[in-house]
Amino acid sequence: MRPIDRRSVLKAMAGMGAMGVAGSTLGRAGNSLALAGSARALLAPGSRPFPTLPAGTDTLPQIRHIVALMMENHTYDSYFGTLAKNATSAPTDGLPDGLTFDASGRATNFCPNANGKPVLVTPATTTCQVGYSVGNGWDSGHQSWDQGKMDGFVVAQGDGPMTYWTKDLLPFTNALGTTFPTCARYYSSVMAQTYPNRRFFTAGTALGIVGDPLPGPSDPPPPNGTIFDTLSQHGVPWKDYFIDAPTAALWPYVLEKYPEHMVPVADFFADCAAGTLPGYSIIDPEVFALISDESPDDISSGQTYIEQIVNAVMRGPAWKHTMLIVTYDEGGGYYDHIPPARVPAPDGVLPEVTDFYGDYYTYTGFRVPTVVVSAWAKPGYVSHVVCDHTSILKTVEIKWNLPALTFRDANANTLLDCLDLSAANPPFLNPPTLAEAQLPTSTAMCVAEDPKSYVP
Repeated sequence: MRPIDRRSVLKAMAGMGAMGVAGSTLGRAGNSLALAGSARALLAPGSRPFPTLPAGTDTLPQIRHIVALMMENHTYDSYFGTLAKNATSAPTDGLPDGLTFDASGRATNFCPNANGKPVLVTPATTTCQVGYSVGNGWDSGHQSWDQGKMDGFVVAQGDGPMTYWTKDLLPFTNALGTTFPTCARYYSSVMAQTYPNRRFFTAGTALGIVGDPLPGPSDPPPPNGTIFDTLSQHGVPWKDYFIDAPTAALWPYVLEKYPEHMVPVADFFADCAAGTLPGYSIIDPEVFALISDESPDDISSGQTYIEQIVNAVMRGPAWKHTMLIVTYDEGGGYYDHIPPARVPAPDGVLPEVTDFYGDYYTYTGFRVPTVVVSAWAKPGYVSHVVCDHTSILKTVEIKWNLPALTFRDANANTLLDCLDLSAANPPFLNPPTLAEAQLPTSTAMCVAEDPKSYVP
């Protein structure tokens, strides 16, 4: 289960100022991230992708708007475990890769329980997650990882993590991943919860936090600032479109320094329609109203939200010049069969724990579903480039030749292999028509976090 005070913490954060800003509205071979201690010299914080060009130089004129939508708490296998591309595409690295199906077509991946009995991965029969015992805490995450054996999910949490969803329940997500590039080696940044991962997403470091503590005014800022500081210093417009709590407020000084940049998500739809998106923007899900995909939410609500964001981008006049990254902050406790990747430490700050595998900078977190949506996207492409949330930072830094914030983003790979910027015309100049998300119904909707209150 999620940390007991997860939503109350977010609500408290919103109450301390987020709501006042704008109001509420609606690990295989080939890993190419630089490793700590490798023979390759690490790029340092402050280094620019193109040292001979001034900071702020636009190096990707085809892309004028980079948008990142970060949802909540699912692994790659839980959503893309049975994703099928066309016959000529690279392996999707889902559940059947290198493994087998039984006679009924069910994947045979398993984790042992405490008695050593195998617990198979199991296809979900509903979009409701009520009753699952899942959560990506520091201890449970490392127990699930089990030094790379990826066999501790059931021992750590019970049978819930072995659930996965098929295209019958995720028609829109399946269509999105089948049509546009999927990133089969995209990981969360740290084997921990929401706040550490979203801090990596915005600053290339979590400054030691491993859980979801309430941000406060005494929290130290990251030594080299956040991506919001860097963009502001070089005149690149940005926005955090939110509903009930902006990710940018996980660094309280950002909330205080740039309140005008945190705006209602309704503004995103207006900006898409008008073709006035900023250079960089992030979009937050509606957490308090259970529209984030996090357990025990009805994921059909979150999927409908993603669909609305994607369609707004594809139908807007800036579609030809937009790159939308749809990803998840962390695995949420769900099973994945590919081990986390080795990565360099972002800085010298140690995690705020006294035991359990020590330094959390040695590895990323688990893989999360990630799709790159753009007119310039490679149709049906599967990326095997090792990325994590700091790869979004690196992509933004490449675009505007911005200095790196930490060792992690300085040495991260970008997501640009998912685009074909050498094409004479964008492959998706005419946006595709995708299957619609399954809408929640009165008989399938999750109405409460307490399983006893769930009334079919």
